Amino acid sequence: MLAQAHPGVLRFEAVGTTDVGLPLHVGVVSSDGVFDREAIKRAGRTVFFLDNGIHPGEPEGIDATMMLVRDLCAEPARLDALGSTVLVFMPIYNVDGALNRNDSSRVNQLGPELFGFRGNARHLDLNRDFVKCDSANARTFNQLFASWDPDVFVDTHTSNGADYQHTMTLIATQPDKLGGALGSFLRERMLPHLYEEMAGRGFPMCPYINTRKEIPDDGIEDFLDTPRFSTGWAALHQTIGFMPETHMLKPFGERLRSMRALIETALDFTVANGPEIMRLRAETRATDRSRRTWPLRWRLDESRSRTFRLKGYEARWEASRLGTYQRLRYDRNAPFEKEIPWFDRFVPADEVDAPAGYAIPQAWREVVERLRLNGVELRRIVVPTRLEVEAYRVRSFRTRPTPFEGRHLHEELELDRDAFAWEAQPGDWIVPLDQDRARYVVETLEPLAHDSFFRWGFFDAVLNRKERFSDYVFEDEAERLLEVEPGLRERFDAWKRENPSLLSSAESVLGFLFDACQRYREPEYLRVPVFRLLDLG
Repeated sequence: MLAQAHPGVLRFEAVGTTDVGLPLHVGVVSSDGVFDREAIKRAGRTVFFLDNGIHPGEPEGIDATMMLVRDLCAEPARLDALGSTVLVFMPIYNVDGALNRNDSSRVNQLGPELFGFRGNARHLDLNRDFVKCDSANARTFNQLFASWDPDVFVDTHTSNGADYQHTMTLIATQPDKLGGALGSFLRERMLPHLYEEMAGRGFPMCPYINTRKEIPDDGIEDFLDTPRFSTGWAALHQTIGFMPETHMLKPFGERLRSMRALIETALDFTVANGPEIMRLRAETRATDRSRRTWPLRWRLDESRSRTFRLKGYEARWEASRLGTYQRLRYDRNAPFEKEIPWFDRFVPADEVDAPAGYAIPQAWREVVERLRLNGVELRRIVVPTRLEVEAYRVRSFRTRPTPFEGRHLHEELELDRDAFAWEAQPGDWIVPLDQDRARYVVETLEPLAHDSFFRWGFFDAVLNRKERFSDYVFEDEAERLLEVEPGLRERFDAWKRENPSLLSSAESVLGFLFDACQRYREPEYLRVPVFRLLDLG
């Protein structure tokens, strides 16, 4: 109705589909009536992207956004203040879950009277699906986000966790992970401004309460937003991301007002500083094009912390009436303000030397599809080509014992790296790193990265042999191989010394020899089918 009444301010349309079979809608607000994405990008205008309802049980962002859009349509002065910045908003991302109305799925939350459900139609948590992109919702969103390439991104939420006086808490793209001058700008300029403005609006904000122990008094640490989450995924596109989390136990009206204050504060800062943000993003991308090393995993720097003045409540432990344990209670009659440690620095835990690019066999089309959705530049091989490549071979891995968001996540991984000549065929793909999407490419294709495609099980077929043996046949062949194959007997003798208890097991003995010998080796077994190119030719 707003779009129909104000066609020169708001365009609202369907952009793709969801797993529930209904469309995703996106709105665009422009102060001069220009809505065409390509024209906006050519003009170098700042883009602010606002996403809501990824968890429809956390709905205050939906209402806050609609209030903001209403005012932009109805108040000329507010619209003029938008300047050349364009507001792109998704009112409800998880349409599926929003239709699953209830008042009981949020045990930790005070209101509203009805709300949606966290899972989508495939029972996926969409804030774990950004990089693996298993849902139709995420595939639509990935493509939309990459095409708009926003400068600032806000994804609205409600928290779970400790009790405290603050209504609004904030997860930002972790500045060290964002990196360089862009990360410094976020830490030193944008975040202090947001905290100051929110206090001035009557909603003193605190970092997301990610406790180091059980209660906030013991200190908090930044949330490590890997690319499965919205802000971590936005960082792959050099976009500054925010995940505001209102406090679950505050009245819904108060949560709604604080969310609107946060959205407006972030938008106003983006309008005022858009050209600088765009310049820093461009510089970061230029630096990434020529990187010599890439960080793949991050760890908390426990040697550095600063203090944050928390407005909290005293924690009490008392006997549970349900069991024999001590239960935690926060005493709202005992508010306090105190300085607590805040660990907000991360350092690389794993790094890798940068290749010139990667080669991907065309068989792995699900991987290529996700790269293309995210705007990655790929070149298709048109004639048979012999390429000198490096490939990872899996030495060991440990898989999460229970499924996580529809997949068995590989949480621990050890790799070897070998060089060999690969015969690429017409239709296979080359992915150069000299491009704007280099970071997305590295953090999805390098297996050790936090949320790589390997860790999410896209290449699980290579983790199983395709041929085995009959014991009575292979017993004689194994004896022959020990005599003729160089180095096999030495490896077998070492294995026997390390595993004396397994010598009584024919399956273990013959299995070791079958896996260790060269004669019956399957080259594709345990080899990650993404190849590093040191020269694009």
